[in-house]
Amino acid sequence: MAVNYEIKSQLAKLLATEDLVVEHKDINTAQFNVQTRVLTLPMWDKASNFVYDMLVGHEVGHALYTPNEDPPQDVPHSFINVTEDARIEKLMKRKYAGMSKTFFRGYKELNSDDFFELENVDLNKMNLADKANLYFKIGNFHDIDFNLAERQIIDMISAAETFSDAVDAARALYEFCKEKKEKEAEALCPPNPTSEDGQQSEDVEEESPDLGEGTAEAEKQDSDEEKSEEVQSGGEIEEVEVEDPSVTTDELLQSKLQDLVSNNQNPNYYVEIPKVNLKTVVVKNEDIHDLIDESYARYVEKVGPVDESRFTDFKRSAQKEVNYLVKEFECRKAADSYARATTSRTGVLDCSKLHTYKYNEDLFKKVTTLADGKNHGLVFVLDWSGSMGYVMKDTIKQLFNLIWFCNKVNIPFEVYAFTNEWNETAWNEHGNLVEHPDHYEAEVGLLSVSPDFSMMNLLSSKVKDIDKQMLNLWRVVESLYSSYPYTMTTPRKLGLSGTPLNEALISLHQILPTFQKEHNLQKVQCIVLTDGEANHIPYHVIVKRPWEEEEYLGRNNLRPNTFIRDRKLGTTYSIGYRWFQFTNTLLTNLKDRFPNTNFIGIRILEGRDASSFIKMHNNDEYNENYIKTMKEWKKHRSFTIKTSGYDAYFAMSATSLAADPEFDVDEGATKAKIKSAFIKSLKTKKLNKKVLGEFISLVA
Repeated sequence: MAVNYEIKSQLAKLLATEDLVVEHKDINTAQFNVQTRVLTLPMWDKASNFVYDMLVGHEVGHALYTPNEDPPQDVPHSFINVTEDARIEKLMKRKYAGMSKTFFRGYKELNSDDFFELENVDLNKMNLADKANLYFKIGNFHDIDFNLAERQIIDMISAAETFSDAVDAARALYEFCKEKKEKEAEALCPPNPTSEDGQQSEDVEEESPDLGEGTAEAEKQDSDEEKSEEVQSGGEIEEVEVEDPSVTTDELLQSKLQDLVSNNQNPNYYVEIPKVNLKTVVVKNEDIHDLIDESYARYVEKVGPVDESRFTDFKRSAQKEVNYLVKEFECRKAADSYARATTSRTGVLDCSKLHTYKYNEDLFKKVTTLADGKNHGLVFVLDWSGSMGYVMKDTIKQLFNLIWFCNKVNIPFEVYAFTNEWNETAWNEHGNLVEHPDHYEAEVGLLSVSPDFSMMNLLSSKVKDIDKQMLNLWRVVESLYSSYPYTMTTPRKLGLSGTPLNEALISLHQILPTFQKEHNLQKVQCIVLTDGEANHIPYHVIVKRPWEEEEYLGRNNLRPNTFIRDRKLGTTYSIGYRWFQFTNTLLTNLKDRFPNTNFIGIRILEGRDASSFIKMHNNDEYNENYIKTMKEWKKHRSFTIKTSGYDAYFAMSATSLAADPEFDVDEGATKAKIKSAFIKSLKTKKLNKKVLGEFISLVA
């Protein structure tokens, strides 16, 4: 059964009760970085769920209680492992009562699988270090005896509360085992032979003739070599070297744990979201409209003024929709306020109730206190990609309705459009390529946001003459798919581009808190309007090519086994296998980061794309939910999905969006044409009110 690393990571985080970052990587042993608070765990794919949870609990115990300091040099690390393991597992059981059961089940399974290779082994003949290690891990399943001296050491290990206590216990354990091994070595060596009178015989050195210094030295060296090779002969006894005691069971445990790691497992990768610089990412509102003004002025100079009655007519007709939004908003806001109202007595007599004193005890005036509403703001993120061209004008109309609504109810707003065109590739007057500044400082493991990405601040509530800017935007939209000379030429930097939706979501990490702080808002509505999915974005890695001497910071494509790591939240997110799942992951992270923000998606759909879109957000299944949603689509040409990364994801028909809600027929039209136009008008109005009504319910 495949391991859900996200669940295990969350388990570790919960156990740690802190913003601990947990990673699962292709390593043999667990690692914990005290400075970064990153706990890196092996991928124990071959371990059962009980064993995996036990190992996670054990490593979290080390992260919580084992200090980041160099161990003493006079005690082998394996002995400290024995005493420290016992200490941190005791503390974890004390902190979480349920961990006792987890450790019991985990070690029971390891014992059943003969993890320590104890078959046909007499545990009581092991050295004390191994006995202690087994006692604190699988002692529930074996009878392990200790004499009085050994029991004192065991009690010392059991009583350890601090790391210093564990080190002292390890030192005592090591000295005990070392002393015992020395005694065993002495017992194996017979005493030196004695003379007849009971005295030890003495070596007699015969004097040799003086043959020169060199010869004497050589003879001395030969004599030393012979003595070293002698074993219990000629009255000489070899000095037995006692080996340092070891903890065999600890070495075996570490080796066996490595066997639980799958050899065929693809390694996990962890990436992080960069903190982009808004000064380079956001295109200023005034710069955009200065460019439009210049382009329009050139057009007027050559061709003459443009007939802009279409904008005026739309503005006039849109007031019905805007007034509907305002009415819905005020009603819902009032209903919410009264739902949270409180009533209390004033202590002042109500004279109108005095005549009821014989049967009524409530004779005092009451006062109703209405709860204050929250300050709202709106951030609109518009898809400025090429595929939006055919519905851009109708999309802008819906956007304008919301902007006029915000103006009427005094809700601050910002409108951004994501694009790759503003920072287009260009050359200066000298023929050199113009390089755009990076949006952040590139580092290994960061997601890569291209310098050509921009967020164009098209409209803002801070602008006084908002209608003039809306007219400017109308001019640009009309120029996108209209032929010159009937409209002005689209300014080069405002042409439609790719779909850097994911980059836009990354930039919201800085845009949203800035917007919220600037207007002192309690609640923010972030509306993302798009007609398609975005591609994965790469991440930064160190690249070393075989034919190049030096490595450099390059980029690599994301892989399915990649996780986004949020150090602030201490959470990791799987990016998924498909493009839309990566976008959903970014949205989920945004919702976790900004709980006071509603993320609303509006998806423009062609009729032929509805089925695949519903299936995509329905785990690729044709079930009851799929059938229900398809029926809603066929009936209303719209539906709402709650299984995506958005709080609500509205799908709208492109053809319905483009339909004119006004009832308009040619003079002399037949009854059938009049009927058809009337029904079409009603459906369009119904769709608009349905979508806008759901939006207002979220805002209010």
